[in-house]
This record gives sequence, structure tokens and C-alpha cells, in this order.
Amino acid sequence: MHLDRTQLLTSIMNSETDKTIDYVAQHPPIIFFDGVCGMCNQFVDLILRLDSEGVFRFAPIQGETAEQLLPPLSEAPQEWSMFYLDERGIHEESDAFLEVYRRLGGRWGCLSLLRLVPRGIRNFVYRTVARNRYRWFGQRDACRIPSPDEQCRFLP
Repeated sequence: MHLDRTQLLTSIMNSETDKTIDYVAQHPPIIFFDGVCGMCNQFVDLILRLDSEGVFRFAPIQGETAEQLLPPLSEAPQEWSMFYLDERGIHEESDAFLEVYRRLGGRWGCLSLLRLVPRGIRNFVYRTVARNRYRWFGQRDACRIPSPDEQCRFLP
């Protein structure tokens, strides 16, 4: 039986023995991002400013936490997605962004209304930006190093 990516993520989250389930039950939500992507780092900076309560944790897709908690990723970085892991499961592509904004609430929560746009359209736009993010927003030589004040919010 062949599973598409959504079914794979769902099966991972539905597995009672999976370490992801245990992690989610005991820890704050995690935003997984491409650590060398200029646009992705700008998004992390924005969330750090907006998340005054310190709800979110951050982990680079290239790091140990992502390797332990996410399904295997493509070898091609332009195919990578942002992931968001919370008590409701693993969210990717446009769903990940919308879940982060929903969790932020307030005026930012209004952005989650974009969920009314069909997922196929949202993800087409997401994938177009994702494939061009290095060209449009730049690429760092290495993953971001959090400031001393940010270190408690970042996972390896």
C-alpha cells in the first residue's frame, strides 16, 4: 500500500509507540524551519517578537530534533517544507504557517482564515515560494546561532 505524504504524517502521529506522540504530550509546540534560508529566518525573527509568552520552540530542519521527530526529508532542500508540531499533529507547508498564526491569536490569528482558500491553491503558492526562497531571500552559509536570550527557545 502506497501512502502519500499526508497519510505518512498522519500514520506517524497515530502510532502509539512513536516518540513524536510522547514528545508532543510533554513539550511546547515546535516550528521546524530551514536554518540557512533567509526568508525562514525572517519568519522565526517575526515569531520571536510576537510570541511574548514564549509558547513556541524552534528547530532547524538540519538539526537533531528534526531528525528524531520528523519523517525523512528529501535530499533536495528546495523541496523542504516548514513543519509545525503541536498537540494536534504535524503540519506542513501552508497548514504549518496557518497553525502558527492561529496559535498566536489576536490580529495574527485572522491570517488563519486563509484556511478557507483550498489547500491545493495554498500549497501551490507555498511550493512556488519554497522552490525560489534561496534566490529571492538569500541563503546563509550555516544555520542561525540564537542569541543568549533566545537559546532557551531553540532546540538542536
